[in-house]
Amino acid sequence: MKALIIAAGDGTRLQSFTYQKPKPLIKVFGLSLIERVILTAKKAGIKEFFIVVGYLKEKIKKHLKDGNLYGVKIQYIENNDWEKGNAISVLKAEKFLKDNFILMMADHIFDWRILNALIKSSPKGALTLVVDRRHPSPDDTKVFTEKDLIIDIGKKIKKYTAVDRGIFYCTPEIFKYLKKAIKKGKDELADGIKEAAKENQAYIFDLTNVKDTYIKKLRKNIDLWCIDVDTFHDVKRLKKKLIELINKDASDILAATIHPPIENFLAGIISYLPITPNQLTLFINILAYLVTFLYLKGYLVWGIILSFIIGVLDGVDGKLARLKLQMTKIGELEHPFDFLFESSWILALGWYFSNKLSSLTPLLLSSLIIGLSGFYRSIYERFGKIYGMSLDMVDQISKISRRFLARRNVFNLIIALTLIFNIPQHALWLIFILSLFTAIFYTIQAFRYLKD
Repeated sequence: MKALIIAAGDGTRLQSFTYQKPKPLIKVFGLSLIERVILTAKKAGIKEFFIVVGYLKEKIKKHLKDGNLYGVKIQYIENNDWEKGNAISVLKAEKFLKDNFILMMADHIFDWRILNALIKSSPKGALTLVVDRRHPSPDDTKVFTEKDLIIDIGKKIKKYTAVDRGIFYCTPEIFKYLKKAIKKGKDELADGIKEAAKENQAYIFDLTNVKDTYIKKLRKNIDLWCIDVDTFHDVKRLKKKLIELINKDASDILAATIHPPIENFLAGIISYLPITPNQLTLFINILAYLVTFLYLKGYLVWGIILSFIIGVLDGVDGKLARLKLQMTKIGELEHPFDFLFESSWILALGWYFSNKLSSLTPLLLSSLIIGLSGFYRSIYERFGKIYGMSLDMVDQISKISRRFLARRNVFNLIIALTLIFNIPQHALWLIFILSLFTAIFYTIQAFRYLKD
């Protein structure tokens, strides 16, 4: 499947941004608008793009080049009549697109699941337009529909049932209707859609029909969304939405309450720097083994301070990846590496206290904690794959107990409290008891929901 992106306009309503920069290159959290469109479409399986350029076209070409940086192929189509309606831009692509294609706008940022669902929906007619049923803003293009057919479309129509989201599944037939509209002196894409609607060739894909909105990795439901970036207010809306999308429904009490605002702030700042999520992950792992060294040497206060810092930073790399659409296969290995350095912390504490107390009990406890941790993590991961939902989200008791079950941040709290009360030698006992309880609880819950 190929995609056509319209990126020819000058973005007059964002003039202070677009005076010397084309609107598609406006950056939000380190990525330009058009980069977000390309990477979102890539996530839905599209690898070949045609981009119609006009206003300050050389800057867009220089920025995106041939698409190799993004793992896609980009070809450019020039529209020297870019000041006219956007139907002209679409028609410029006629000789390049002989098969069905996706049509998108460079300033419409959207949920990749929309495109994924649209492609799978067996679209009909010359075009299928993505719409939703929300109340329109004054700048929205409104759509009047009957069942799944478009009857009328335009910004000023008085009777409407939906709002245009600017994403289309098109056949080459669309060019015929655009030509009809242009012959009548009408050069907007909506005019071409009206021509197709006259022959019952313009259909809708209604976002409200998509019911499965649960995102397993974020452990929460997020409705499908699309933001047309036309004004400064829209830029603020987009930033707010992107921050919402990078936040998981965190499990333990620190990750759910204290960490998010700090992580969001850091991820936002780092997004504008030339630092990749994988580089940040590597840096975090190096810091983590410094904690291991501090615990081995008995510098427990410095070790726990650094471990709390790592607890925050470890949430930033994942958020940065989601914010900049830089999820990688290497990033999927983060959790096993986390388990490795967390285990080294527990072993270091066991070694230190075994030497200090001249007893093998702390070392035995640390070994049992690591074994139990591996066990309940395996239960957790396998349950999620089978059931399609996290084990700590299946019922109310799971949602409540997850705040205090055995996790790194909770372990750090236990160590910190034993240091405050000057009983650090009891930390491993408390962590062991919590780990054993978590292993038993997860086993019972998994059996309850999977026994059939």
